[in-house]
Amino acid sequence: MSRKNYIKISFQKEGIHKYPGAKDLEGVEFLQYPHRHIFHFYVTLQVGHLDRDVEFILFKRELESLYTNDTLQLDYKSCEMIGNELLDYIEKNYPNRGAKVEVYEDNENGGIVVNDLFG
Repeated sequence: MSRKNYIKISFQKEGIHKYPGAKDLEGVEFLQYPHRHIFHFYVTLQVGHLDRDVEFILFKRELESLYTNDTLQLDYKSCEMIGNELLDYIEKNYPNRGAKVEVYEDNENGGIVVNDLFG
């Protein structure tokens, strides 16, 4: 039996974004205007061995440091877009590892992005 091992970290950031396409979606038109969320990030990263191949506290701090503003100004970015940008960074800095990025608005609804090595 073959196994893969992963670490998982989480953090959250306040952010403001909008969804311009919502103007045509009955019942959620208000999303076209800038609005605030607490964005919750969950990142899963494949590790090569069981003894802190990547130390997860340091990994968490590294990823949090990518978002330096107190309130993220995300313009039109969806959770999936935010997740893809973060996954790009992870793949560049932690190559050849399975990874999954989850980004949720207010820890309720969100998007999930995985790379081909995850699973």
